[in-house]
Parts: sequence; structure tokens; C-alpha cells
Amino acid sequence: MAIVVEHEKRKHEILQKALDVFINEGYEDATYQKIADKCGITRTTLYIYFKNKQEIFGFSIKQLLTEIETSLLGILETPELSNEQILRKVMETLIDISLQNAKLFEVLLPYLIQMKQVGKDPNLSVKRRVLRVRHLLSSLLIQGVNAKEFKKINIHATGELLYGLIESSIFRISVLNQKDGTEIKKALNVAIDGILA
Repeated sequence: MAIVVEHEKRKHEILQKALDVFINEGYEDATYQKIADKCGITRTTLYIYFKNKQEIFGFSIKQLLTEIETSLLGILETPELSNEQILRKVMETLIDISLQNAKLFEVLLPYLIQMKQVGKDPNLSVKRRVLRVRHLLSSLLIQGVNAKEFKKINIHATGELLYGLIESSIFRISVLNQKDGTEIKKALNVAIDGILA
């Protein structure tokens, strides 16, 4: 049992350090050797944990999304907040996380483009990774409608709108180099205002 725990802990540490390599070097220039060096291990040891660079990158993204989900669940489980307050806080938190991880999103874009060039569907990959976040948004919208805090809205379309605003925000932050999320948050709040009962 202790060996499994130690293996998972080491894997987590490798993923954290690998993210730094991807952020600093970019996906293309991040090599297996650079990741091993950053982790203070040999390439052979790194192969015990991951079979290739793509797998490391995928797990790194998955780990980040798990951390995001944990943050969002913490907000959703705050009993003193209304559904409106929770929705605003969730959206602002997503923007803050995007700002904190702008360099990672810069790396993600070429990675997704490369996927498309080799015949893989980047849309499917992204959808699979963010499914739980999208589900959290939909659940929150349903709760708000049921509590009569939100208008009777089309949950799917409203979830798509809010998620699309987050995607647009990530683009503005990572590609257009917007470092201040104030205007983005104002726009998100206008969208939320539109669904209030």
C-alpha cells in the first residue's frame, strides 16, 4: 500500500514539474530529457511513470482540471451563498485561474492545432476534459431556476453561452495577452444579469 501511495505522490510531483517545462519551453521544445532533468530523475525512471511526452502533457492538464473542479466544488458547497452569488463566484474563479495559467493556455493552443494536423479531433479531446466543469455549470443553472433566482431558461443553451464566454476569455488572456480580467468579469456579470428572475 505504501508503495502505491509513494508512486502516486511521485507521479504528482513529476506532473507539477513537467508543467513548468511545458510552460517555459512550449510543447514542441519540451523534451522527455528536459522533463526528466527538471524532476531530477533519469529518462529511464520517467518511463516508469509515463510512456511519452504527450501522456505527461495530458495528465498535467487533467491534474490542473481536477484542481479547478475542486475549487469550484468548494464554492458550490458554500451554504450561505445564493445560486446567483455562486454562479458569479464560479465564473470569476474560472477567469482568475485562466489568468494564473495564461502561459499554460499559450502552450495548449499549439498542442490542439498539432492534434488537428495529425487527424485527431481537438474538440472531442477538450470536451472530454471539461465535461465535469460544464456539468457543474448546468447543475448550478438548474438549481437557480428551481429556486426561482433565474428565469426559466434553456439550461443547455445558457450553459453553452457561459462556457463560450469562458473559452473566449481564455483566448483573450492567452492569445491576445490581456493581463487584467476586470473587463472580462464585467462582461460575464452582464450575461448573468440577463438570466436573473
